[in-house]
Amino acid sequence: MLKPRFEVSALEDKDQFRAALGSWYSNVGKDFPWRRTHEPYRVLVSEMMLQQTQVATVLGKGYYTRFLEKFPDLQSLSKADDESLLKAWEGLGYYRRARMLRDTARAVVENHGGTFPGDEVTLLTLPGVGPYTAAALMAFCFGKVSALVDGNVSRILSRLMDDSSPVDSGTAKRIHREWAVELCDPAHPGRHHHAMMELGQNVCRPGCPACESCPVARFCKCSDPSSLPIKKPRIKITVLEEYAVFVRDSTGRILLNLESGKRRNGLWKLPLRGADQCSGLRKIYESSYPITRYRVSLKVFSAALENTLPLDAGDEWVPEERLEVLPIAAPFRKALQHLTANF
Repeated sequence: MLKPRFEVSALEDKDQFRAALGSWYSNVGKDFPWRRTHEPYRVLVSEMMLQQTQVATVLGKGYYTRFLEKFPDLQSLSKADDESLLKAWEGLGYYRRARMLRDTARAVVENHGGTFPGDEVTLLTLPGVGPYTAAALMAFCFGKVSALVDGNVSRILSRLMDDSSPVDSGTAKRIHREWAVELCDPAHPGRHHHAMMELGQNVCRPGCPACESCPVARFCKCSDPSSLPIKKPRIKITVLEEYAVFVRDSTGRILLNLESGKRRNGLWKLPLRGADQCSGLRKIYESSYPITRYRVSLKVFSAALENTLPLDAGDEWVPEERLEVLPIAAPFRKALQHLTANF
């Protein structure tokens, strides 16, 4: 079906654009738990989780509910130790988000009496709160107009304004924030931003959008929506290899390693060894997983005690029954579940 004809710019008839979008959302908007609250802490948790993670993962696998059950408020999160925090976040990846969320909680408790500041300038002084998160809190919690632009909204704006500048360029990010503020419904800023994101998720989708069912199609200047948005050339994916060993001692304990690097600080994993140290050992497990611009190939080898010595920094013998309570990076959790069941 052909795209409906453009009639008027959204910037020239903002009231009609807002009304059409708001009416549509009122009828079809999804009922997510973070859309039922104006409480800044719960909104912040959802926003942190949804950064680089799909709604289906956060909601469908219960991460949001479980995290709030463990840490129901700012005070409980501000007192969390690393092990309990990372365990509650386990499986979501990008674990720095969990620590930044705790840092934010501590800053609000210590510097603002446990109450989130209601102005964007002060929100931006909190650790872990950038322009997007501050805009979300302003709209969803305090009912203020804000420049809330995620990937879905940026795609809509590119098509709506027929903007061919790369969406990940500084120029596009700046102008999209300006358009987002200008189009935001001052009477219902939270509903407006939820509607824009819903529109991007279900109608103005990547690739070929469903223009025939778009509630704001007559405001869209773009004649070929599938050609937009444009992005800068992708960064080349680098393939990495990780070699790990699986070994038990005479009491049945398993050798693990507590990571201290930047990527998974505070998480447990199978001990990594060099390719030469694993040469001659039997490979018993293999998988691959993505992380930022890398594709990691994980290979696990069966080792006897003499193949693991000397132990590296962070190596520790752990009783198998403790595996369920330790925070373990998802690729290694999956590997351990297979290995403990089969070896």
